[in-house]
Amino acid sequence: MGAIPEATTVDPRPGSAPSPAPPRIGVLALQGSFALHAAALRRLGIEAVEVRRAAALAGLDGLIIPGGESSTMLKFLLEEDLFDPLLAFHRAGGALYGTCAGAILLARTVENPAQESLGVLDIEIQRNGYGRQLESHVGACSCSELGEPDLPLVMIRGPVISETGPRVEVLAEWRGQPAFVREGRVLATTFHPELTDDTRIHAYFVEIAAEAR
Repeated sequence: MGAIPEATTVDPRPGSAPSPAPPRIGVLALQGSFALHAAALRRLGIEAVEVRRAAALAGLDGLIIPGGESSTMLKFLLEEDLFDPLLAFHRAGGALYGTCAGAILLARTVENPAQESLGVLDIEIQRNGYGRQLESHVGACSCSELGEPDLPLVMIRGPVISETGPRVEVLAEWRGQPAFVREGRVLATTFHPELTDDTRIHAYFVEIAAEAR
């Protein structure tokens, strides 16, 4: 009996295209909790690009606008000439996700007090709607889109979404108010998932960015 030939590995899909590269996600790194968002993305195996200038938006599929202080962040957006490039990025197909102050910057209308915003998400939002710093709290909210368990919720001077447009999906609520919403390729949360170990919302945003690409 002759020698048994060595086994060879055959591609079961000859001529198939290689797997697509994972989406490239940026984190606006002007102020706020951008480093924690970047860490959450890295836990998912996603490169996190810190964005401080408009040129850094090139080649990105999505951008996270973190929590922080919305009026300060707006000032930096204007000073660094990032306001209009962010709008152009979204119009060209880029996905956006804002947490807390980031949600304020995405909103159509900002109140308490009124403030300029990007206006790409059809919501009305009230700054500090749950109270000042002493009213910050931790809780949990159900989200059928992401399944069990409930989403951990860290609220720090959180805004309140007081009105949503007809195309806005409310994915989770807190105290009877929308806390996690989506309109197309735009997500917003009034709480801070980056302050927890739960990366489901970040993974969901990565999927949206990949679909939009």
